[in-house]
Amino acid sequence: MKHRGEIIEQAVRQSGYSITKLAERLGKSRRHVYNLFENPQVSMDVVLEIGKIIHHDFTDLLPITKNYTQGESNDVILEAPLVYNLDENTVEYWKNKYLVLLEKYNALLEKHND
Repeated sequence: MKHRGEIIEQAVRQSGYSITKLAERLGKSRRHVYNLFENPQVSMDVVLEIGKIIHHDFTDLLPITKNYTQGESNDVILEAPLVYNLDENTVEYWKNKYLVLLEKYNALLEKHND
């Protein structure tokens, strides 16, 4: 099973959109874009932003995007199956678990502040 970064990379490459132009549109470096491709837990805001830029709908490949709308945290459903498939004894497992929890917490804070 491919992780988010690999799914994004595949979509970008199939779209024909250049990495340089994507980096410019994101306001980041090319290295940052390549780092995204290697990241299994790319934030959904970034996924949606890249989707808009390359005109690609990620909802079929990333089930989390079906209920996630940028800026609207009321319906956020965070599913991170890759986090729990890693070995519990690795740093990566706990880092990813923390990031998922942090995303949930931030979504709750945004909902509470609205």
